[in-house]
Order: sequence, then C-alpha cells, then structure tokens
Amino acid sequence: MIRSESARRWAVDTAIALAVTAAQVGGVYAWHRHGDVAGPAVYLASAAGGVSLIARRRYPVGVLAVTLAATLWAEAASRNAVWLALVVAFFNAVLARRRAAAIASLVIGYLVSVWPPWLIGRRGHTSAASALGLAVFLICLLSAAELIRMRSQRAAALQRSREEELRRRASEERMRMARDLHDVVAHNISVINVQANTALHLMDRQPERARSALTTINDVSRQALVELRSVLGVLRDAGESAPRSPSPGLSRLGDLADGAAAAGLAVHVEEAERPAPLPADVDLAAYRIIQEALTNTARHAGGTKATVRVGYDDGALVIEVDDDGIPRPPGRPPGRGNGPGHGIAGMTERAKALGGTLRAGPRPEGGFEVRARLPVRGSEP
Repeated sequence: MIRSESARRWAVDTAIALAVTAAQVGGVYAWHRHGDVAGPAVYLASAAGGVSLIARRRYPVGVLAVTLAATLWAEAASRNAVWLALVVAFFNAVLARRRAAAIASLVIGYLVSVWPPWLIGRRGHTSAASALGLAVFLICLLSAAELIRMRSQRAAALQRSREEELRRRASEERMRMARDLHDVVAHNISVINVQANTALHLMDRQPERARSALTTINDVSRQALVELRSVLGVLRDAGESAPRSPSPGLSRLGDLADGAAAAGLAVHVEEAERPAPLPADVDLAAYRIIQEALTNTARHAGGTKATVRVGYDDGALVIEVDDDGIPRPPGRPPGRGNGPGHGIAGMTERAKALGGTLRAGPRPEGGFEVRARLPVRGSEP
C-alpha cells in the first residue's frame, strides 16, 4: 500500500514536471520566434527549472532555490524568461509551510528584476509602472498562496477531526462489546460452574438431582451461546441465519431470577409499574447491571438471598440490588473477587454512558448493595 502510494506520487510529480518543462521551453521559443533567437543557455535554464519540480515534495526549499536561480539566469540572458516553474515551486513551498523561504524568493526575485532600484524610471531601465506592476503581482501571488494554504490546513484539520471521531467511536464500541461479553460469559459460566459442582457431588448418591443440574447446564449453555451469537453478530456484516435473540431487558428479569436460583441464590424482584416503555439502551443497561450484581453475589459474596427493586423517579430509572453476602474485608479490591475484577467498573461505565450514576458498596447491616440511577429522557428509542 505504501509503495503504491509512493509510486503514484512520483508519477504525478513527474507528469507535472514534464508538463511545466514543456511549457517553459515552448514559452521561450514563442517569445523569441519573431526576434533574436535565444541561446542554448536560456533553453537549458528553463528546462532545468521545470525538471527540478520532480523533487518538490521532498525538497521544497531546494527546488525553490533551483527554479529561482534558473529563472533569473534566463531572465538576465534574454529578458524574456518564463516564470511558470518558479510560480509552481513558490506555491509548493508555501503549502509545505516554508513561508520564510517563499517570501525570501519573492524579495530576491523582485530586487534582481528591478536592480538597481534607484534607477527605476530612468531611460534604459525598469519603468516605475513595470516595477509597481511586478510588486502588485508578487503580492497577489503571495496572497493566493496563503489562501490556498489556509484552505488546505482547514481541510486537513477537518480530516483529522473525522478520523479522531471514528477512532473514538470504535473505542467506545469495543468497550461496549467487552462489557456485553463480560456480562454474558460471567453470569452464565457462574451458573454452569455451580451446577457442574452439584452434579459431580450428587451423581452417585442422588442421580435425579444430578440430572436436574445437568439439564440446567444444558439450558444455560444454550442461552449463553444464543447471547454470544447476538453480541458477536454485531462484529460481522454477514447475513447468516445463526439463531439470534432480541437484546435482553427488564422484561426478562424472571429468567434472570431463575438463573440465579439455579446457582443457589434466591432472588426477590420488586418492580414498580412502568409509566412508559423504556428506551432500548436504558432497558439493556438496567438488565446488565442487575445481571452483574447478581453474578457478583453468587460468585464472590457467598450470599443466599438477594432483593432487586426497580422503580421510577423524576424521569429516571432507579435500580437497587441488595444481598446478604459476607461483607468485604478491608483492603479487598472493588471487583469482589479473589483477584482484580471488572464487574463494578463495567456497571459504572454503563451508567455513565447514559448520563447516570452508580454506587456500590457494603451495607451497614451486612451484605452488599448496588444503587443505579439511569436517566430515561434523551436516551435512544
């Protein structure tokens, strides 16, 4: 890719240099067609200025110096030089942010053209009108180059802004996908782990309970696969017919409580009547926060009971999850696990993404609590 881009630029620069060289030589011939024939030095200088433009991207100042010298040489030899290569090199230097060199070339070119300046207007020398006209032309040339440079910089800044916005959106999407994968995997694997241990202990003594545990593992693993396909399907643009389920929401709190019960956690759900349908992003975030809170209780707190309360207050969804688990010892990391966890961090990120808040910590009377407030107004439908 880099080589092809470099080859394309080289081809463009070569084409421009050849076109300018042809115009330079042709211009010299046209100037002298009805007068004195220009010497070989004039044609050589005109061609050298045009050919040097091949290296204009890499050496903008050097190419400007070469074209300036070649043009002034041709001007001194014939008084009718073609300035096209110098104009192209001048614009190239301004766009390459070599403004000092570009302005210096204008000053040098002007002084050499009217030198000595104290003889301007005298017979046999540059007239005052010609000197003034040349100064106005050079000022207009500099103004045009500055205008093009500013437009180019604005376009480049806009392009960078768009690229940064795309990178930011991609980063946010990766974080959202990571949270979804964590929630799906952590919750379902916790249930599967508990049921697998139950089946192993009861396989010989109570085969019926072991069968029930294996049935739960089968159901939970199937549901986990469905949710994983749903999450990973966002990463693909293929329209494959893999089984997909709708995004989970508070309507599936019963299933969530049943899954927690299978892991040995009794969940009591208290949900107030909804004043209006919830936006999809709020509904999903609420489900994931409750799911993660129950997963933490089942995996780390060692609790047997949990209460989930869902209410609505002043345009916001309020979630409360309390459990009777063992209080966290002092110095225990916020993840509530044996190692560093991401559960509370993920719940907090979900709340903040919607402009809400989340608080999690031990209760004074024992156990652990999670409090989340998610604004409903202004969310995506």
